[in-house]
Amino acid sequence: MSVEIHDRRQSSTRVMALHAIEYCERLFYLEEVEEIRVADKAVYDGRRLHEQLPEYVDVSSLTLESDSLRLYGKVDAVRPAGDEWIPFEYKKGHARKETGKQISAWPSDEIQVAAYAMLLEEYYGREILEGRVFYAADHRTVTVPVDRSMRARVEAALDRADLLRRFTQRPPVATNERLCARCSLAQVCLPEEERFAKDEAAPLPRYFPSDRDLLDVHVTVPGSSVRRSGGTVVIDVRDGEKEEIPIADLGSLNIHGNVQITTQTLHLCSHEGIHVHWFTGGGRYVGSLANSAVGVQRRLRQYAGLTDTAMRLRLAASLAAAKVESQLRYMLRLSRGDSREIMTDELATLRECLRKMRHSSTLEEVRGWEGLAGRAYFGCLSILVASDGAGMEFNGRNRRPPRDPANALLSFWYEMLYRDCVEAIITVGLDPAIGILHQPRSSAYPLAMDLMELFRVSLCDTVFVGSVHRKQWRADEDFVRTGVKCWLNDEGRKKAIQLYERRKQDVWKHPVIGYSLSYDRALELEVRLLEKEWSGAPGLFANNRIR
Repeated sequence: MSVEIHDRRQSSTRVMALHAIEYCERLFYLEEVEEIRVADKAVYDGRRLHEQLPEYVDVSSLTLESDSLRLYGKVDAVRPAGDEWIPFEYKKGHARKETGKQISAWPSDEIQVAAYAMLLEEYYGREILEGRVFYAADHRTVTVPVDRSMRARVEAALDRADLLRRFTQRPPVATNERLCARCSLAQVCLPEEERFAKDEAAPLPRYFPSDRDLLDVHVTVPGSSVRRSGGTVVIDVRDGEKEEIPIADLGSLNIHGNVQITTQTLHLCSHEGIHVHWFTGGGRYVGSLANSAVGVQRRLRQYAGLTDTAMRLRLAASLAAAKVESQLRYMLRLSRGDSREIMTDELATLRECLRKMRHSSTLEEVRGWEGLAGRAYFGCLSILVASDGAGMEFNGRNRRPPRDPANALLSFWYEMLYRDCVEAIITVGLDPAIGILHQPRSSAYPLAMDLMELFRVSLCDTVFVGSVHRKQWRADEDFVRTGVKCWLNDEGRKKAIQLYERRKQDVWKHPVIGYSLSYDRALELEVRLLEKEWSGAPGLFANNRIR
């Protein structure tokens, strides 16, 4: 059920918002209500076109606003035609093809240029009866009559915009699937995944990016400093080395231990939406900085969904089952012969917990079975990761603080995964403090802890077991001990970061949705699928499993 928000203020609407609402009401809601905007290649191409307006244009980029019309916007150009002033809009694509060789403007372009004509009428104090749209791909100009019916369309769109703003639920996805292929927000909306949740018959087109061309930069050398220089981030290492990274290439900035970062750099990262994360020298996650100002509608939907007892229980059971099933599959994949015989009791416990948690009637039951499965799983790991002469044997899980190299390595990677989960949740616009399975009993975000359960095995445990078996670690060279505490030294931390970041780039095929993407992108995808659980398309969250 959608919640209606009443606001006595009569808000004005961007003219471009009318273009969006005519194209797709979901697009309007995402852009104008939730304030989500993504600049893809098509958007940048359109901006370049507007920068190259013809020299004969009399007035370009004129900003207009009217309280009486409830409209504001910036018209591309205004040109005289006899005694009249004509608003022009420039579009990089093709015009709408009619029967024969006739062309016309697209409905969304018609309503946009008509709205500008109505604004110009008030601005010049004279009637304007037409607008024109130039389509660069055809090099053709189309005339749009601004008659009574067109004005009524503008008014109806404004009324519809005011109505949609009152609700917290997003409108449904467009019925015309071809619109989604040209939409810059398809990777946020995930329209095909939503259709798939309701009808699994057809394969999914690919709108969600398979990878991201951004760098997660880690500054680990003690005494280093990070500063801004124009549009770049400069890392000055204590021994005189310097590295410059263009801000456009930066995905996140990770500060480990005694490293300084300037206020100017933090301002730049916040403005550009780049997450900054801090870790202690021992590898514990401290916190992050992100520009997380988002539309309240997403948070309201999340609160309503996760305070629903039945929904939370269902999601918790699915989440715990996904984790335990991945653990069981991984142990079965690694164990052969004698090792599987030794693990008989632990494997039986994992199977029993998996069966029980799927039929649990309370959250406490789910947590109980999940905890019992965790002990059995780490018991299996203790059998598989035996002594190899390098001091990396695993004798059960211990933490806070870790007391041996194996647990120090696992704890460090779990902290890295926690960082990525926090970042993915904030990127999507959810509140990491409102979780499913975990309770807010410490400084850790419950929802980030929940999301970690889906990726612990694939992103951390597999790398741990593989690197130990390949003898990539030596306890006396890669770790430091202080009393009972053990942690990675500088060289060991660099090695661990490289292995983890490399693993994130591995491509993985989602077992339900069916398309392939990197683990780096899978984290964000899973959060967006979680959001759909309380936004009208449930059933896709927590379906990923290790093979």
